Amino acid sequence: MFKLGPATVSKIVDFDPFVLPFDFLLPGRDPAELAGQSAVLSPDHVDFKTGSILLSLHSFVLRIGGLTVLIDTCVGEHKPRARRQDWDQRHDTGYLTRLAAAGFAPEDIDIVMCTHLHADHVGWNTRLENGRWTPTFPNARYVMGRSELDHWRDLESREPGKHNHGCYADSVLPVVEAGLVEEVDDGFELTSGLEIIPLHGHSPGQIGLDLNCGDGGHALFCGDAFHSPVQIFRPHWSSAFCHDAVQAGELRHQLAERCAGDGALLMPAHLRGSSGMRVEGNDVSGFRPVFV
Repeated sequence: MFKLGPATVSKIVDFDPFVLPFDFLLPGRDPAELAGQSAVLSPDHVDFKTGSILLSLHSFVLRIGGLTVLIDTCVGEHKPRARRQDWDQRHDTGYLTRLAAAGFAPEDIDIVMCTHLHADHVGWNTRLENGRWTPTFPNARYVMGRSELDHWRDLESREPGKHNHGCYADSVLPVVEAGLVEEVDDGFELTSGLEIIPLHGHSPGQIGLDLNCGDGGHALFCGDAFHSPVQIFRPHWSSAFCHDAVQAGELRHQLAERCAGDGALLMPAHLRGSSGMRVEGNDVSGFRPVFV
């Protein structure tokens, strides 16, 4: 647990390391182009020998203004994910135990904020009880971007179960039907100093949280705007899973410029080893991450 301005923050890991072939996550890109940055990227983020990229799947929990806010809920358990063996029917993962060790029971969570609705960000929204998917966090309102939810709801209505590992049916729809979802627009404030920001590109309506830390400082909980610090060095390298690769690359460049300029802290959903990173450099010299 650590402090960021008015908030205390805990990082709750669900899956680490999550190992992917470099050219699977970043198709057409060669890790050899980053050999000069190996001291920064190895061993936590890139395995240059095997050509793999290494990620973490984790949640953040913020205590701020009397609220307990959980950001993204990772992969979950007992979810049928046939296309990813390492996600399929997981059990006894210890995620809720680690949440408890940080001081939080599921009933303590006031807000579950989903940056976007990909399967590795909504899995713990629900858990299997007596053969039914029930909300894991029964006292929470589940905050989702309106355009993001509309996108997946529309796809599901036209092609049920085909998209996104089928997670809409087991990890989104149950909390919608329970009346726990609050659809929000860009600029919505969860509480004073904690504002929803648009991060569209990786998914059609991805959102993030801008935490005002006081004295001009900010921390940006940015979901999958950055998958890896590789993308600090190469902001326009979009992942295979980006809905709009060009928009996602432009957003990363804008975020890198902003953070290098005003010192804002990036808090991505898949950063290993550290909780966040600052950005140094500029367009001329290039950007580089500094882990916090």
